[in-house]
Amino acid sequence: MEKYIIRDIGLAPMGHKKIQWVKNNMPILRGLEEEYSQTKPFKGLRICLSVHLEAKTAYLCKVLAAAGADMSITGSNSLSTQDDVVAALAEDGLKVYAWHGATDEEYAAHIEACLEHKPHIVIDDGGDLVSLLHTKRKDLAEEVIGGCEETTTGVIRLKAMEREGILQFPMIAVNDADCKHLFDNRYGTGQSTWDSIMRNTNLIVASKTVVVVGYGWCGRGIAMRAASLGAKVIVTEVNPVKAMEARMDGYDVMPMKEAAPKGDFFISATGCCKTITHEHMLTMKDNAILANAGHFNCEVDMAELEEKAVSKHEARNNITAYELENGKRVNVIGEGKLVNIAAADGHPAEIMDLSFAVQFLSALYIKENGKNLPKKVIDVSREIDDLVSRRKLDSWGVEIDKLTEEQEAYLNSWKAE
Repeated sequence: MEKYIIRDIGLAPMGHKKIQWVKNNMPILRGLEEEYSQTKPFKGLRICLSVHLEAKTAYLCKVLAAAGADMSITGSNSLSTQDDVVAALAEDGLKVYAWHGATDEEYAAHIEACLEHKPHIVIDDGGDLVSLLHTKRKDLAEEVIGGCEETTTGVIRLKAMEREGILQFPMIAVNDADCKHLFDNRYGTGQSTWDSIMRNTNLIVASKTVVVVGYGWCGRGIAMRAASLGAKVIVTEVNPVKAMEARMDGYDVMPMKEAAPKGDFFISATGCCKTITHEHMLTMKDNAILANAGHFNCEVDMAELEEKAVSKHEARNNITAYELENGKRVNVIGEGKLVNIAAADGHPAEIMDLSFAVQFLSALYIKENGKNLPKKVIDVSREIDDLVSRRKLDSWGVEIDKLTEEQEAYLNSWKAE
């Protein structure tokens, strides 16, 4: 089996610089590396990881390797893989199979090559690793103890597998940890989505109307940042409670068919398919900007757009302009793939420090407890969330209060005092 499948090992020097930069800004992971490189709790275990393969992910891989893991690595999105970062991992001796701009066939081959090492633990982002282990390559799942899932879309897929009774090993829903979804999904997605949109369009956001599809934690963050940039925000939702929350947060709420003619920017963040359809596009303003902040490129219906558009051309780097049959044009960023990572650098390092610390500790939990866990989607333990949050506060030099014995007793008593 080849040790790596990459574009160009000569790109490694720039990749090393990127990894060192994020390491300097990820104090929790640095602490975990220092602590667990001494005890090497993953020694003798093979970990297979498929996450957006850029510098922050690379540093997580290096921390896991320092803790003793035999790592095999691939990306979770063909456009988010950074070839210089991949080269740096390969030069450091890690097994890595990915390159930027892989075709669907190449992307699938890279995932399969990664899994050929027969993992004990899988770390997934979106569910492609786990899906392959339950379909085409069931033979590679024989030694899997369990794994961790990074994102909302992957957790949705895992819970569907659990309901159907086909999940073959426990998977921890890292996405649902407080230190993940409350910060990564909201502050990380909020900032990195607008970073990508602004750098790729070079257009002002203030005075524009932004339509945010979905008001989960990612949608909340995107809407919050849009408003802070001076935009008017419209939210579309299918969940009445979330729609009510968006309204109380100060945003207009309406169906997409009503929002479509009003928006200048459209951003979908639902984990569902066809939230922005060709029918919606036909009613949009000429030159509307479309972006997907969900995992897969089916939220903006790219298949129908490709089929029905009269023509298309590259309007700017990472932006494709489609001419519709009514003469209007829509501009799609990053081929409708995950905009903040397919057309930018993803979440800030400090945010991923939280998420990847949860990943590391959840993988350690699987190592220690996986054989005794049910074959279900497992919540991140309260202890892991508390440990990560306390380490983050420590890195900021922030202290908080502690309950007194009297307060503990009061909170744990059912009697009225």
